[in-house]
Amino acid sequence: MSGVARPARVGFRCDAGVKSGVGHLVRCVALAEELCARGAEVFFLGEVCGSAWARAQLRERGLPLVPAPREPARLAALACELRLDAVVLDSYDLPAGTGAALRDARFAVLALVDGDPLGQEADLYLDQNLGAERRPFPLPAERLAGARYALLRDSVRRRARAVPGGNAVPRVLCFFGGTDSGGVAPAWARALSATGRPFLGTVVSPEPFEAAGPITVIPPTDRLPELMAAADLVVTAAGSAVWELLYLGVPTALTWVADNQLIGYEELVGRGAAAGLGRRPQDPAATGLLARLLADPAAREEHGRRGSGLVDGRGRERVADALLGLC
Repeated sequence: MSGVARPARVGFRCDAGVKSGVGHLVRCVALAEELCARGAEVFFLGEVCGSAWARAQLRERGLPLVPAPREPARLAALACELRLDAVVLDSYDLPAGTGAALRDARFAVLALVDGDPLGQEADLYLDQNLGAERRPFPLPAERLAGARYALLRDSVRRRARAVPGGNAVPRVLCFFGGTDSGGVAPAWARALSATGRPFLGTVVSPEPFEAAGPITVIPPTDRLPELMAAADLVVTAAGSAVWELLYLGVPTALTWVADNQLIGYEELVGRGAAAGLGRRPQDPAATGLLARLLADPAAREEHGRRGSGLVDGRGRERVADALLGLC
């Protein structure tokens, strides 16, 4: 009599915290949603530190969080205890030998990277950055590269953008991840106010602050996909949320707050899929560009048009196919 195969069991070891931000967690949650929809059992390994919003992303989806050690050998032992089939690594801070230790223990390893694999060994690499398929990779291993593998959450995939141009006064959303790890939200709010142009602004910040002009400051929220879809312009960093904005076709003005975001920034701005603000909100050129975008709906929408279609929303399905094929 033939046996019935048990569901795949997958562990996620990713960064999330005040300093590291929550981009790693968000894209891992998107892949976890896809795996769960296929009947897999999913575990997050480690700690989600310093962000109630980040912890809520796991709790509300029923995704268990298991305390996990940093040491590669002990992490491999935990994977054995949990009877995992595969482990997903998404971290800039894990010891470089983590992937090797897991593979030595006969676990399939998927490593999410942004260009440089940082010495992490894996069976499969994922670099969802736009244009990654054209850039050289230092390892001979299999790699899923480019925006066709972008990982989007359910809350984004089921969202449709509001009809553009429907607001007489442009609505502007300004956010920098779930934790604003660079503490830049107040400065970019000031840059928007300094344009002197009419707009209605919403700034997402974990730390409340007094904002001048027509700006409402709110804490990190699960309504972010809704706010993105309703915006006429989004000011943000070139992190994981960019793929959600491209999927929705929302005009975006970009900066960067971490060096690893510069690759995505340059690619998107170079394609005209986003406006490039540079890194300094106090730069008059940044204020001038924001003023032009607020005053010219056609200029805003051209960026949205060029970005729309670069992300089709099925990236997580392609990644799940490849990962489960390893199990």
